[in-house]
Amino acid sequence: MRQNFSDGTPYEPIVGFSRAVRAGGHVFVSGTVGWTEELRVPVDADMYEQARLAIRHIERTLARAGATLSDVVRTRIFTTDISRWEDIARAHREAFGAIGPAATLVEVSRLASPEMLVEIEADALLASDA
Repeated sequence: MRQNFSDGTPYEPIVGFSRAVRAGGHVFVSGTVGWTEELRVPVDADMYEQARLAIRHIERTLARAGATLSDVVRTRIFTTDISRWEDIARAHREAFGAIGPAATLVEVSRLASPEMLVEIEADALLASDA
């Protein structure tokens, strides 16, 4: 069984993707940036704050799909400035330190909008399927 989850961000219909897809016991969360609840990336947010907001958004998305951060088995992190990796690592560690998912952090030349500094994907495996 497959379920798609949308959250109304402006990129979903433009690109043609879902915020998350649950397929059986797997939940795949698309690249997520540091959106506020008003679906805006705060222009003045630093790398840490954007990573923290992205993870919080991932957490809410996982909950809608029946999962939690504890179910995350892999994250992929994209940043526009790898020299600030420790700020991203701090936000990641605060959320996932006890969980310890497999993780990748890479620098990219840019994200979809100039104010976006970090984008995070997450894959989760529900405990019943672990």
